[in-house]
Amino acid sequence: LEAFVRLGHGIIIFPGGAGTCEELLYLLGILVQPENDGIPYPLILTGPESAEAYFEQIDIFIRETLGDEAASKYQIIIENESRVAKVMAEGMKKVRDYRIASKDAFFYNWGLKIERDFQVPFHPTFENMRNLKINREQPIAELAADLRRLFSGIVAGNVKSDGIAEVQKHGAYEINGDPEIMALLDKLLQSFVENHRMKLPGTDYQPCYRIVS
Repeated sequence: LEAFVRLGHGIIIFPGGAGTCEELLYLLGILVQPENDGIPYPLILTGPESAEAYFEQIDIFIRETLGDEAASKYQIIIENESRVAKVMAEGMKKVRDYRIASKDAFFYNWGLKIERDFQVPFHPTFENMRNLKINREQPIAELAADLRRLFSGIVAGNVKSDGIAEVQKHGAYEINGDPEIMALLDKLLQSFVENHRMKLPGTDYQPCYRIVS
């Protein structure tokens, strides 16, 4: 993911599921770091009218967990391709002007500060998932990093061989943390299940996670 962030000049995110949340949290965790304040990085969440509720649910989750500062890093544009193109083009100009002013390369974002937490791969073992720290006392970037790890584990438990094997061996991942955040998480994940964003079409979803607090 770091390569996409450093090589990209802006990012457009389309509707997905838990993996999309993982990627969004990864990027937001980088953009909210104080060292990156002022570095232009256009980020747009977009899709057809049918995706409006999906992005609304994610937006609520982001605002209630990471705050309005994190939510200010992206724009949600629904059913308006020309608006997406215009906003991204305007963002590209800001990126170009900033790179010239800061004498940074166009091909690689050297100036973006990416902490170690966002560079080390997360191994979603049963123990690692249970030990995630999900609470409001964490700095925003650290909370984003742990939420990203959480969604990474859910993706692994849903579709990746190592994650599936871990769940089969130990049972569903146990997720615990701040009760308010856990309630928001449960609501978001349930919406993914109801809208078939956590399983293949035509199959019954067996949760790979269990919220224990």
